[in-house]
Amino acid sequence: MEMGRTQYSEGFKAKMVEKLTGPHAMSATALARQSGIAQATLSRWLLDAGRLGVKMDDRDDKSTRQWTSEEKLQVLIETASLSDDELGSYLRQKGLHKAQLDEWRATAVASLGSAAARRSVGPDAKRVRELERELRRKEKALAETAALLVLKKKVQEIWGDEDDDTDGKSGR
Repeated sequence: MEMGRTQYSEGFKAKMVEKLTGPHAMSATALARQSGIAQATLSRWLLDAGRLGVKMDDRDDKSTRQWTSEEKLQVLIETASLSDDELGSYLRQKGLHKAQLDEWRATAVASLGSAAARRSVGPDAKRVRELERELRRKEKALAETAALLVLKKKVQEIWGDEDDDTDGKSGR
């Protein structure tokens, strides 16, 4: 037996794991403060219990690698508005870690971005952009022509329909 290491019974370890996973689950840090057992030790016990297949109350029986895309999306939706305390409790209940949640969120965002990029690069999208560019050019030309017509009408109102350059009154 190593010096400085306390031996705990399997029953005691199971009770601590239950406190970390039960319906009123505590964080490993809070339980460490309460019990005087190192947080790393408690976390290791929790990890070991998961590896041994110990059923942890309300936890899903699936490992996180077996979650479907729909289930991952549902978890992301459910956790979007949770506070830090609520999120910690939720993650413990589901047997997840924040890093997994962050990874799923990044994957979802990347997937959404790449899907939008695929849609905008297709041959139809290219044709639409060309048509929009041509439409803008024609709208500008139409606006310019309309402005010239308005100016021509104003000039005709001011000067009339005379084509000669002489002043009619002075006789030149």
